[in-house]
Amino acid sequence: MSLFKFIKDAGERLFGSGEAQAATPAAGAPAARPDPAAANASAAAAIKTYIEKMQLAPADLAVAFDGATATVTVSGTAPDQATRERILLAAGNVRGVADVDDRMQVASPAPEARFHTVVRGDTLSAIAKTYYGNANRYPAIFEANKPMLSHPDKIYPGQVLRIPALD
Repeated sequence: MSLFKFIKDAGERLFGSGEAQAATPAAGAPAARPDPAAANASAAAAIKTYIEKMQLAPADLAVAFDGATATVTVSGTAPDQATRERILLAAGNVRGVADVDDRMQVASPAPEARFHTVVRGDTLSAIAKTYYGNANRYPAIFEANKPMLSHPDKIYPGQVLRIPALD
C-alpha cells in the first residue's frame, strides 16, 4: 500500500468542474448546497468506468474519490504487477486527481517498474535514452503504457508513465 503522486491539472478529462458543483440556482432562489458525497461518487464511477473501458479492471475493483484531497483510492486484486501499475496510472492520469492511494493486491507478484513524469519536450525516445541508454528502446515504454497510450507521439506534460525493467 502506497500513495502515488500525480499532477492534478494534467490528464484525461473524465469529469468537469460542473460535476463537482451544484447547478446554478434560478434567479431569486436560494443557493443550492453542493453535495460532496454525490460529486465524489460520480467522479469515482467515472474513473472506474475509464479503467474498465481499458479492459484493466479485475472483477473486485473498487474505486473511491475524495474531492477535498483530490485522492483516488483503488483496491482489488490485479492478476499481475504490470496490470496493477496500469490501473494506478489510469486512475492517476485523470485531470483533477493529485494522488492515488494504492490498496491493490497482486495475484502474481513481480518487481515494480519505475515511473517517469513527462515534462515539456520529452519524447518516448528521449525517455528510453535516459532509462535504458538507448533511444531505440522506446517501444518497451510504449507497450508498457498501453492502452493509456494510443500512439508513441501522444504524450503530454504531467503524464506519468511506467518504465519497465528490460528483460
